[in-house]
Amino acid sequence: MNGTINNFRRSRKVTSDNHMIVIVDGVDNKEKAEKLVGKKVLYNTGKKDITGKVAAAHGGKGAIRVIFETGMPGQAIGQKVKVE
Repeated sequence: MNGTINNFRRSRKVTSDNHMIVIVDGVDNKEKAEKLVGKKVLYNTGKKDITGKVAAAHGGKGAIRVIFETGMPGQAIGQKVKVE
């Protein structure tokens, strides 16, 4: 299952560098997104893979919140990830 990194998880003044919001292809509501909680997510930087874990659904349109093991680069926004 493929997805696209949408943005960092953030508030008005604080940005979490290893929490990302991901939009998954074919997931369009909160119920489908909640079924993905606990799955592994892979992002390939070209040199190495950064792994993460789905923590929760984000909003009502099927986005998910992923916690990665390390901080993510800003260039990751808009890039593809694999949800396993």
